[in-house]
This record gives sequence, C-alpha cells and structure tokens, in this order.
Amino acid sequence: MRKCNTLDEAREEIDKLDTEIVALIAKRNEYIKQIAHFKNTIDEIKEQDRIDTVISKVREQAISLGLSPNLIANLYIRMIDAMVESEVSEFKNAKNL
Repeated sequence: MRKCNTLDEAREEIDKLDTEIVALIAKRNEYIKQIAHFKNTIDEIKEQDRIDTVISKVREQAISLGLSPNLIANLYIRMIDAMVESEVSEFKNAKNL
C-alpha cells in the first residue's frame, strides 16, 4: 500500500481501487453468467447452501483483514442477489435457444 502525503493523493488511490473493484465485480458476473449454462433449474441457481458458503468465506476473510464482517457480508448479499437475477435471465435465455 502506498503512503499518501495529501488528501488528493489518497483520493486518487481510492479512485484507482474503485476502478479495480468494479472491474473485478464485472468479471465475477461474467463467470456467474457462464455458470447458468451448467445448471438445470432455477432452484439450482438460488442454492442457499452455496450462498451461505460464500458469505461465510468472505466474512472470515474480512475478519482476517481487520474489516467489518457485517459490512462485507452485506455488500456480498446485495451483490449476490443482483447476480442471481442476472444468472436467472441468462439461464432462461439459454433454455430458449
């Protein structure tokens, strides 16, 4: 991590990270769309055990990095909810081909 000497430098670094975070989320979403093609039902897409496992993993990672596990879990829950919708759409489109 870079040591910043001014507010503007710190903000610039945050902006760079935000760009990377959004790119990683987009990449994650592309994998989610691929996964839709391997599933047979919408229930498989909404598999709560898998969602719980992902949330548990990111909570543990947050704790190990000194972050609020609740913050990270809440972010992931919102992201997963949106990506499940995306995956359902992809699944329906794939089945209509």
